[in-house]
Amino acid sequence: MKRKVYIETSVVSYYTGRASRDVVIAGHQQSTQEFWLQLSGELLPYVSALVVKEAGRGDPELARNRLEAINSFPVLSTTPEAERLARDILSAHGIPEKYPEDALHISVAAIGGMDLIVTWNFSRINDPFTKMMIRQAVENAGYGCPEIVSPDAFLGDKT
Repeated sequence: MKRKVYIETSVVSYYTGRASRDVVIAGHQQSTQEFWLQLSGELLPYVSALVVKEAGRGDPELARNRLEAINSFPVLSTTPEAERLARDILSAHGIPEKYPEDALHISVAAIGGMDLIVTWNFSRINDPFTKMMIRQAVENAGYGCPEIVSPDAFLGDKT
């Protein structure tokens, strides 16, 4: 069975970004390229209306590349239910209150029944301490919490 994967905006940005000379960023870009290859196989990629909005911002050429990269993915809508769950995540201190869009990414993915959220956002989403609080807030609201991972989680020997 294919796993449903929510692709957060940071992953799209690393996939389509200009090659970096920074060794860490270049490594993230390479991991993202390898992860992206798996999207036509065992994974079903999804984005949200928020990802589309964020991907369309900034440099016009890069925005066009980001939007083109995700144009075939199903788009999950932001619903009042998702907005309520995002507020619950913020109230539980899973995500700092000044970053409501990060809570919305998580809530849309949870309500959309995603198995995984793939993100490079280690400062607010993919942090071991916040992941525990996020999971608790999502489950307390009655939803299953997708596993939060980076593209690096898909690297390795597949034999």
